[in-house]
Amino acid sequence: MTKKTQAAAASAKKAAKAPAKKAAEAPAKKAAEAPAKKAVPESRTALVRRARRINRELAEVYSYAHPELDFENPFELLVATVLSAQTTDLRVNQTTPRLFAKYPTPEDLAAAVPEEVEELIRPTGFFRAKTKSIMGLAKALRDDFGGEVPGRLDDLVKLPGVGRKTAFVVLGNAFGVPGLTVDTHFGRLVRRWKWTEETDPEKVEAAVASLFPKSEWTMLSHRVIFHGRRICHSRKPACGACPIAPLCPSYGEGETDPEKAKKLLKYEMGGFPGQRLKPPADYPGKPAPPLTAG
Repeated sequence: MTKKTQAAAASAKKAAKAPAKKAAEAPAKKAAEAPAKKAVPESRTALVRRARRINRELAEVYSYAHPELDFENPFELLVATVLSAQTTDLRVNQTTPRLFAKYPTPEDLAAAVPEEVEELIRPTGFFRAKTKSIMGLAKALRDDFGGEVPGRLDDLVKLPGVGRKTAFVVLGNAFGVPGLTVDTHFGRLVRRWKWTEETDPEKVEAAVASLFPKSEWTMLSHRVIFHGRRICHSRKPACGACPIAPLCPSYGEGETDPEKAKKLLKYEMGGFPGQRLKPPADYPGKPAPPLTAG
C-alpha cells in the first residue's frame, strides 16, 4: 500500500469515527444545556403536616420548655420582659432580684427615683430608656388598672415599652392566654423551615398561627425559641446534632459533622448552665449563676 493509499484510508477511518463520537457526545451536551428541573412547590396540606410534625418532635426534645425569665407574678414577668430587649434573659435574671426586692409592686416602682432604678438595671443595657419604660408602665398600672397587670392584649400594648411580643409573653405565661412570641430566634427558624418567608413580626405571627391550633401557640413559641438558642443558631447552626434535620429544608447551612456539631450545642444541651437562676423543677440543666458570681 502506497503512502498515498495509507493516508486516504486513515482519513476515511477518521471520518467514520467522527459521527459516532458526535452522537455519543450529544446526550451529555444536551443534558448540560437543559434547564435544571424546578423543585415541586410544597402544598399547603404538606406544609401543615410538616410543621406540626416538627412541633411534635420538638415537644419530645424540649418537654421541659418554659419561659426563661425568672418571675413570681405577672408584674415581675412584664417588667423582666421589657428589660430583656437587646440583652439576654440570663442578664435580666441576674439583675431583677435586686430590682424587685426594692420595688416589689407597681406602686413602689412608680414612686421610685429614676436614677436609682437606672443604677439597678444598668447591666441590662439601654438602662435610661428602659427605666423610662418600666416606670411609665408602673405608673399606668397604678393609675389605670388598680395596680394590677391587665390580662387583655389591647390593654397591655397601651403600656409604655410593651408591644405584641411582650404582651404575648405575659398573656401566655402569666394568664394562660395562647399567643405566639415572635422574637429573633422564632423568626429565624420559621423562615429556615420555610413555614413563611415573611420578615415583619406581625405577618410572621399570622402565617405561623394559621398552621397550628390556638392551643399550641404558647408552647410552640417556647420550643422554637429553645431550639434556636440551643441548636439552630444564627451563625453556626448545629445541623449534625439536630433532631429535626430530616424535616428541615435548610439542612446543611451549618455544621453537619455530628462530632463537630455537638461542640456547638449550648445551655443544657451542651452541659452548660441555663438562663434562669430559679429554673422549673423539671429543668434538666444547671441553674445560672447570680451576677456576683465569678
